This record gives sequence, structure tokens and C-alpha cells, in this order.
Amino acid sequence: MVMVNIMEKPQSIEELNREELLELLKIYAKNWLAHDGCWFLSVEEKHGIEEAIDIDRESWRKFTVIEAKRIMEFLKLPVRSGIEGLANALKFRLYSTINNDRVEIIDDNTLLYNVQTCRVQGARRKKNLADFPCKSVGIVEYSLFAETIDDRFKCECLSCPPEITDGENYCVWRFSLD
Repeated sequence: MVMVNIMEKPQSIEELNREELLELLKIYAKNWLAHDGCWFLSVEEKHGIEEAIDIDRESWRKFTVIEAKRIMEFLKLPVRSGIEGLANALKFRLYSTINNDRVEIIDDNTLLYNVQTCRVQGARRKKNLADFPCKSVGIVEYSLFAETIDDRFKCECLSCPPEITDGENYCVWRFSLD
């Protein structure tokens, strides 16, 4: 049996180095997502999938605004920060820590957000389960996130379960300034 001296390990977050902080960030993001999944499954078991999706959508309606505001504050983004502001903010979401994604600025008024790997859908596929039909939740989530960054944004889903039209990404969203 190997003895580990606990005193050699950091005793607080402040003692962590950069690599340890980044690893802890990933752990926190995975924990957040695991909690979200456990919560959803509990509601689904008790009330069925349609009710769980309805409640999930309402939860995201609140959470995504909180997340966007905190990111704006952290990045010191001004109100109505446009395409550049949204592009930057998307890179700081919890999802970006655990999913591979790509932000493409098409022009001064259009941005594409591609989710290349999705831990939720990837886990379901490993279990031979159908994709979670997240489009209706995503529309609320991504629209309100973008509108919090800049109220001129319109969000359009180009590909997302259950309507996947892009075989290279789990989902694709277009954001346009109105």
C-alpha cells in the first residue's frame, strides 16, 4: 500500500498552480454538468420526458442570463458589445471547458457557434441511447445568452438534436445582429 502524505498536497485553492487550477476548473464544469443531468433524470423519472424538458427550458431561461451577466462582468464587456463581445463570452461558458467548440465570425453582423463535441450527447451515444432532443432548450439558452450580451442579437438553430443537419458538429447556432 502506498502512503500519500496529505500535507504535500495543496491545502487551498490559492496554493494551486496554473495547471492544477485548469484541471480543477474542468472538474467543476463536469460536476456542474453531472448535477444538471442528475436533476433532469430525477424530474424525468417522476414526471416524464416532456415535463422534464419544459422544466429544463425554464431553468435555462434563468441560468443562462446569470451566466452571461457574470461573464460580461468578468470580461468587462460593455452592454451591446456586438459580435466581438459574444464571440469572447462564448469562450468563457462552462460548456467551453468540457466540450470542443468553435466560434466563427462570418462578418460584422453574423457569428456561427459550432459545438464539435458534446459530453451529454457523447455519453448517451456510448450507452446506445438516442440523442437528447435539446433543440427547444438550446433555443432558449443560446438566444437569451446572446441577448444578454447584446439585445440586438437574433439566434437561429441550424443543427441540433432532434434535427441534425450538420454531420460534423453536435449543434450549430447562428447569431445575427438585428
